[in-house]
Amino acid sequence: MKHILIAGYEAQTVHYRNAFSMLGTSVSVLCPSPEQLVPEHFRNVNSLACLCDGLVLPGGGDISPSLLHSENQGSRNIDEALDRIQFSLLHAFIQAGKPVLGICKGLQLINAGFGGTIRQDLNPASLSIHAWNGGDRIHTTKAARGTFLFQLYGACSVVNSAHHQAIASFGTGLRAAQYAQDFVVEALYHERFPVFGVQWHPERLCFAHARRDAADGSLLLKYFISQL
Repeated sequence: MKHILIAGYEAQTVHYRNAFSMLGTSVSVLCPSPEQLVPEHFRNVNSLACLCDGLVLPGGGDISPSLLHSENQGSRNIDEALDRIQFSLLHAFIQAGKPVLGICKGLQLINAGFGGTIRQDLNPASLSIHAWNGGDRIHTTKAARGTFLFQLYGACSVVNSAHHQAIASFGTGLRAAQYAQDFVVEALYHERFPVFGVQWHPERLCFAHARRDAADGSLLLKYFISQL
């Protein structure tokens, strides 16, 4: 059985763990809670990359602007200690040649990890499409031909969003796989490494959370598992 590390806290990763467990995958979470994130977790990064078959960088708060060499221009719910270990895990798994999936904040971590930049707060028109509003927003997307998302869902698909930030410029080696109607990047992949991410939440579009008006998120999670 393949084993995945979800680089987050137990209480914030329930949907991820449930979805991957339903797909027959063994799952570990980085840490039970923010209070229990200790220096030992940083020392274990390379060991985790050796022991686990793949890494999931989950959604959450915003990346600390200081780690992006930027002033705060709308970022919130920041957990810099978690950010630092997530960046360390990203690079450790890349070095180990292991697949990485980023979801929502995780996509932005991947982009920043390869030197890309982040729009810290979308304009009002885009926020009306993407930002949490008592629940996920549902909107259409277009996938780039030949990408993994085109293969999974075709040229057009409907996805969910709950974010107020987005990619500004791409990191080295990263390419767009999917855009929303306002040209916000909804998915990316690396041209050489088994690293890819989506801005939406597949773990909230499958099994008990499947929606008739949106894509089946389990297809993407199965694709990630197939890369392990």
